[in-house]
Amino acid sequence: MNKNKPERSAREISAITNYPHLLKRYARLLELTSDMVSTLDLGTLLQHIVDAAQELTESEEASLLLYDPQTHLLYFQAATGPLDEEDKQTAVPADQSIAGWIFTHGEPLLVEDAKTDPRFFREVDVLTRFQTRSILGVPLLAKDKTLGVIEVVNKRKDTFQEMDLRLLQSLAAQAAIAIENSRLFQQSDLVAEMVHELRTPLTALTAAAHLMQRQELEVDQRNKLSRTIYGEVQRLNDMTTDFLELARLESGRVRFVRESVLLEGLIRECLEVIRPQAESESITLETEIDRSLSPIQADRNRLKQLLLNLLTNAIKYNHRGGRVRVHLHRKGDELLLTVEDTGRGIPSESLSRIFDRFYRVPDKEASITGTGLGLAISKRIAENHEGRIEVDSEPGRGSKFTLHLPADGSPAT
Repeated sequence: MNKNKPERSAREISAITNYPHLLKRYARLLELTSDMVSTLDLGTLLQHIVDAAQELTESEEASLLLYDPQTHLLYFQAATGPLDEEDKQTAVPADQSIAGWIFTHGEPLLVEDAKTDPRFFREVDVLTRFQTRSILGVPLLAKDKTLGVIEVVNKRKDTFQEMDLRLLQSLAAQAAIAIENSRLFQQSDLVAEMVHELRTPLTALTAAAHLMQRQELEVDQRNKLSRTIYGEVQRLNDMTTDFLELARLESGRVRFVRESVLLEGLIRECLEVIRPQAESESITLETEIDRSLSPIQADRNRLKQLLLNLLTNAIKYNHRGGRVRVHLHRKGDELLLTVEDTGRGIPSESLSRIFDRFYRVPDKEASITGTGLGLAISKRIAENHEGRIEVDSEPGRGSKFTLHLPADGSPAT
């Protein structure tokens, strides 16, 4: 042995030994980030990110929290374990949590013993029934702002190392760019559709305003043009209101408030709201409600918005003297809320597009007005309640929209 040759430190030996493994993990990082940048759907992207974080750091769980500038709180948006909509409503305080510290300081943090750290937000373990031992977290930094935090929990073998931190930081850097790109794509896509839809009422307004300037225009023609202008302005107002609502729903910025909701009471309240509209068309309103059903946990105002959309459409697309029937019952683990009408129905070629943004069923008589966003908004609300909407229709015989919602332990009938 050469006595003049300095002995390698344990850290150097470890680095040499682990070098092939490190190269393999960085190669995997490149593969995973390549998949991320090609994903434009935000929900899918966030799930890819946490799956990649768990794999690269060889941890038991991973989660991603995004910051809501309106509430100034962090919210879970994706996790490798089960994460339902109720978990996503759990607010993590920015000043009393490990994730909050990482977000506020814009720096990574390793907590080897979470239970003894005063910043540990214990409510998360209670909600997820998970035992957190150690946490490694890094901020999601995009240009001059912090979007949120990625956390990995409990190294499967041994403890988190410097290599885990570097890999997680590299992933977070690419993830932040991908999240911003996804948001911009969704916004630009929706804005492009909105601009296209605005052209029709704006063209009508321009033509009407131009004609109104003619001095020789008769009074009845002038009044007709005035009504056209008023109608198109109202249409623009409705369209922008619905557009902003849909944009907020699709961006994930809407926070759903969970409370105990008795669907029977909500249905009767909505029926009273639309009753004058129904009576003006001599449309009969009928109900068949299972009164034994227990309340569910839901956002009452959002469900009311959804139900009013369905009821308004049932009247709008009905025949004079027709009927609208609301049915509520339980089937298995679901509550089924059905709105059925006796109207004109939906052509088979339109059924697959009925929930598309700005889509309206072709109307030869041009007698139906609307923004084409009501059902798209309703679909989003249903999905945020872990539910879905199905439609069944036959031209000339009416349509039936069925909202499926989790029963929340309501007694079976």
